[in-house]
Amino acid sequence: MVLDLRGNGGGILQEAVKIVNLFVPKGTLIVSQKGKIKSNNTEYYATASPVDAEIPLVVLVDNGSASASEIVAGAIQDTDRGVIIGERTFGKGLVQQTLSLAYNSLLKVTIAKYYTPSGRCIQSLDYSNRKDDGSVVKVADSLITEFKTKNKRSIYDGSGIYPDISVATPEFHLVSFQLMQQYHIFNFATEFRSKYNQIAPAKEFTLNDEQYNAFVTFVEQAKFDFTSKSEDKLLELEKVSKKEKYYNNVSTDYEKLKAKIAAKKKNDLLVFKNEIKQLLESEIACRYYYQDGRTEASFKYDDEIKEAQKILQTPEAYLAIVNGEGKYKVIGKPEKDSTQQVAQKEEETEDEDE
Repeated sequence: MVLDLRGNGGGILQEAVKIVNLFVPKGTLIVSQKGKIKSNNTEYYATASPVDAEIPLVVLVDNGSASASEIVAGAIQDTDRGVIIGERTFGKGLVQQTLSLAYNSLLKVTIAKYYTPSGRCIQSLDYSNRKDDGSVVKVADSLITEFKTKNKRSIYDGSGIYPDISVATPEFHLVSFQLMQQYHIFNFATEFRSKYNQIAPAKEFTLNDEQYNAFVTFVEQAKFDFTSKSEDKLLELEKVSKKEKYYNNVSTDYEKLKAKIAAKKKNDLLVFKNEIKQLLESEIACRYYYQDGRTEASFKYDDEIKEAQKILQTPEAYLAIVNGEGKYKVIGKPEKDSTQQVAQKEEETEDEDE
């Protein structure tokens, strides 16, 4: 089974506990909350028999997975019940409570923190140690503590949930984003639906070259245009150079560079064809098979899904991860940079002098 928590910003704590309880034995500690006041301390256990405590399980996460979804991922990882694949999660481990004030207003107060079964806190922002300007910083590496999973794998607090297998989410080019933002992909999918009564099943559907060329023509007729980041920087350079009286000396080179960027932009629809096709196929599949079709059409491009399939189809690889063999013995150990190491060495020297 693959449980997809990517982009899941959380929900109700009790529902997260119920989801974990589907896969772990009755009586298993799933999450606890601890605060400065003992009355706010609570432990949540699996209260029912699981639906299936043996089925191989993969949980997909990314940096948009937060709060309740991190509780689920953290409990699955800490109990070695499944494999976590994707990116490091957001790191939201605070418990808030609202207090009623005058004039129908509410005050939200942090009363505790969430802790996974191993005892680690996933909170990544340290609100108790702000910078002078009031901004919040990440929990310092020097404060990060090692914990152990059920099978004695090393995991660490203070930085969300690190995946057992890291798979980076691909970043789409600005042209793809703007095609979505300006509704060109949406509108083309609608027109496509009016021309074709049916398409292949969503998992198999792909745009052929003729259909993609029709999209390029569609976009050109709509006079699609956008300002690239390079053009933004170039415009900024023009303003600054004019202010500093340098522009006349560099205007020729400036115009040449501007023309080159403009020429390059015209080819973006071809250069980034593969990623634009992904968006088109997903949107078109949605017109025929609704939201299920959109999801299924994305599977063939989904690196995390592919990695999950590979792990689930290779029992020895799956067991190596949950049993902590080889490189899976330590998950998400923080790497201190040279600056931190120097600072730590200076602190140790000062302690010795004292």
